[in-house]
Amino acid sequence: METELLTHILVILGLSTGVVFICHRLRVPAIVGFLAAGFLAGPGGFSLVPDIHMVAILAEIGVVLLLFTIGVEFSLKNLFYIRRLAILGGGFQVLATAAVFTGLFLLLGRPLPEAVFWGWLISLSSTAIVLRLVSEKGLMAAPHGRASLGILIFQDLAVVPMVLAVPLLAGNGGGWSGPEALMAAGRMVGVFLFLWAASRYVVPHLLYQVARTRSREIFLFSVIVIVLATAWLTQEAGLSLALGAFLAGLMISESEYNHQALASILPFRDVFASFFFVSIGMMFSPGILVTHPLQVAGLTLFIILAKSLVTVLAGLVAGLTIRTSVLAGLFLAQVGEFSFILSESGMEYGLLSQDAYGLFLVCSVLTMAISPALAAVAPAVARWSQTLPLPARLKREAGPEPGDALAHRENHLVIVGYGVNGRNVSAAARYAGVPYVIVEMNPDTVRTEKARGEPILFGDASMPVVLSHAGLERARVAVVAINDPAATRAAVQNIKEKNPSVHLIVRTRFVNEITPLRDLGADEVIPEEFETSVEIFSRVLNRYQVPESDIREMVDRVRGDTYGMLRSLALAPGSGAVLPDLADSRISTLRVCPGSRLEGRSLAETALRKKHGVTVLAVRRDGATLANPDPDQRFIAGDALVVLGTPADIRSVSPLVAAKDGLPAGEPSKSG
Repeated sequence: METELLTHILVILGLSTGVVFICHRLRVPAIVGFLAAGFLAGPGGFSLVPDIHMVAILAEIGVVLLLFTIGVEFSLKNLFYIRRLAILGGGFQVLATAAVFTGLFLLLGRPLPEAVFWGWLISLSSTAIVLRLVSEKGLMAAPHGRASLGILIFQDLAVVPMVLAVPLLAGNGGGWSGPEALMAAGRMVGVFLFLWAASRYVVPHLLYQVARTRSREIFLFSVIVIVLATAWLTQEAGLSLALGAFLAGLMISESEYNHQALASILPFRDVFASFFFVSIGMMFSPGILVTHPLQVAGLTLFIILAKSLVTVLAGLVAGLTIRTSVLAGLFLAQVGEFSFILSESGMEYGLLSQDAYGLFLVCSVLTMAISPALAAVAPAVARWSQTLPLPARLKREAGPEPGDALAHRENHLVIVGYGVNGRNVSAAARYAGVPYVIVEMNPDTVRTEKARGEPILFGDASMPVVLSHAGLERARVAVVAINDPAATRAAVQNIKEKNPSVHLIVRTRFVNEITPLRDLGADEVIPEEFETSVEIFSRVLNRYQVPESDIREMVDRVRGDTYGMLRSLALAPGSGAVLPDLADSRISTLRVCPGSRLEGRSLAETALRKKHGVTVLAVRRDGATLANPDPDQRFIAGDALVVLGTPADIRSVSPLVAAKDGLPAGEPSKSG
């Protein structure tokens, strides 16, 4: 059994890889490739994987993870924002679509219960496909992305009463009684209240304790447990697993760990979601397509056109513009995966015959396969719709979208790591008025600094999703200042892949990391061990009066050679020779007191350099500095003289600036 399972998974993955690769070369969306791979592997193709049930289990996990990631990206604030779309738009779309197709099948001579059931089946759209398309195109915050999600949420909730009403629609007295329906509703309300309390008081505290362990494995498993537990609770309450996963995502979206949770789960989502699309492709049976081509083509085309138009009207009813409504209409034109679950109930209660079920499957899969093409042409159709003679209010541009303020910054600085170096860089950026975003893995630091108003988010910078939430694609400079060499290399690689033009400065502890980090794309690498040496020898040479230009030249040579001169201990003598006559000199400041012997006399008259060996470099007067004072410059009370000389020479000048009554002028202040 284990060998058979492994064989089937290997066949699906291998076949999917090949087909999706061909689709990529042909510029065909990956979803179409997965559908094609499923058809080839399934009973309608070469029967390489006859066990559709096994694939369906993996597919269900994919839908759960997909809805969870959407919930994390969306957040409760955005859900509140689209409540009008969900209630008005979703309600109108479901009811109007069901009415249109009920009327169609009544015209085709179907009994009323069967016609109504067909209307229910076709009113639902594919949450997995739509959200995958929206996510891939980065449209989750766009108006039509939010409109699509709002309508899909209403559809997912509508599945529950539809399933409950199937026995009643079929005229079966074994349906739900009044008390049973009330108990089911009570369970649903109880689950929602429990999840609300958990999102406020349990999940943030739990993830905080897990994040403090700094273990990626524990964090990942905790997130998966939260997702699956929430999905299980909602299923037990009579709702769908997918809706529970979406609610789990909303719970985590309100914590500071949402970006890390999303980054951790994405690889698993992509793998298991692929199984969902493969499982849909395996349902495709070409037999009905061959025997009833006109029926299949006509119904498929009518589903796409009717659902698109109804969704456009739903968007307009909800107050959307014509452009947004058209985009949402084309995105939601397919039949949904929950329709398959509903169809099984219809088969059980005799609302669908075997032939009708086969027709439904083929048409549904075709609408799903066409979805990527509809999404591709949607912008052009939306632009055309704005040329129609419609009221101006339907053509207005959409207002600003809610979203992550950090992710929408531009021309900013991204700081990875908030240790000593990260804090210093952020302090300098704040002082200079440079916008910045901090990425940090310490949950205590994130919680504390966020409370202080710092633009900081919790996450691992070695994960691209975290960098996207920091707005790296629009950043001008990035600084990596973390202690883990492996994490530093991963962060550097991801930063340069996401934004090749960003100027990347990396701090490392060891000089042997310079070359590997530069090879990965770092523009500047600063090793602590040698940069400290540079700072020390710069100050030493400054004390020996080596000219500043020579010191800067030496520092530039050392850094330009990636510290090779220090590593080889081969620093050759340069022009920066020590000046022995100034080795013991100091720069000090003397204050001219009222009535002193210098008051009213010029620099030439005092002969400070000739008689005392002291040079006056500058005179500070009334907040201004007179550099290189003129020999005829006369001193007045209150002048501060910046002088250069040995300590003994400066002490010999002190009586000249003191008051004549013998009061001390004060010790010379040393500034150099």
